[in-house]
Amino acid sequence: MTRRERVIQALKHKSTDIIPYNITFTIPQKQKMAEYFGDPDFIDKIGNHIDTVYYSGFINEAESEMKDKPGYFVDDFGVIWNRSGIDKDIGVIDNLVLPEPDLKNFRLPEIDFNVLRRQYQQLADSERDTFKMVDIGFTMFERAWTLRGMENFLTDMLIEPSFAHELLDEICEFNMRIINVALEYDIDAIHFGDDWGQQRGLIMGPRLWREFIKPRMKRMFEAVKSKGKFVSLHSCGDIHELFPDLIEIGLDVYQTFQPEIYDIREFKREYGKDLAVWGGISTQQLLPYATPEEVRRVTIETMKILGENGGYIAAPTHDVPGDVPPENIEVLIDVFKNQ
Repeated sequence: MTRRERVIQALKHKSTDIIPYNITFTIPQKQKMAEYFGDPDFIDKIGNHIDTVYYSGFINEAESEMKDKPGYFVDDFGVIWNRSGIDKDIGVIDNLVLPEPDLKNFRLPEIDFNVLRRQYQQLADSERDTFKMVDIGFTMFERAWTLRGMENFLTDMLIEPSFAHELLDEICEFNMRIINVALEYDIDAIHFGDDWGQQRGLIMGPRLWREFIKPRMKRMFEAVKSKGKFVSLHSCGDIHELFPDLIEIGLDVYQTFQPEIYDIREFKREYGKDLAVWGGISTQQLLPYATPEEVRRVTIETMKILGENGGYIAAPTHDVPGDVPPENIEVLIDVFKNQ
């Protein structure tokens, strides 16, 4: 089977010759692993099953660094990201684009579709036998709070609901323009990134999620499904209360499946026939702190449970952070490649 065929079969809840897998890295960990292996191109040799074009709000990230503040980047929405500290990948927000609950002087950015189309065409034309996916980061709730501030937007949901709906509608329209263009190309899925969970429970609770987030996610999911493509979602934290809703609106695979939060056997019994998972190998507890032998044992056990009858893409629960010993990643790669 090709890598693409494995992922498709897994998402259809069918068994494959080996379980498809994918490993991605934060910038510090990628540098550490390149030094450990003595190979700057080590990622190309892992055998990852998924290729992605990612849009997080930066059409051209290389040109977005502020000239007068090294380590600070301005995205297409006007949000300033401070990456001068520990977090080199995303950063910490340094301004408020929407200090008040008012959109009268705010306009979402124009999309440079020439750049996006070039990226999507390159993805579609790739001769690699991988599953090809367009990724829209900061999809809905995250885009809103990065513009407005987390506390402000959560408060807006309660005391300025009209504004909250208006802002989310604008964001949804922006995303739909990207989705409609992406679906013109020969890709396999669209992946949405929107963190809704904390370590225990939802950030905004299920009632507010269903009022503000669900209708827009449903609209985007339906557009993808109407073209026969798969829908994938990344959302950190505990979102178990939403699984029935997400299945209802067409989600195929849920990423960032954290074993600290979910009982993997219980999930497989309750939702395994309807919802595939991508992740399951802990970047919070297992990979940073376990011995290589324990990483091997837990990874094999996790793959056996979640991979039964398909429905699983084996992976760390998130981009591998910089505190993970390279020896543990070497073992993880070995398990994935030599199933």
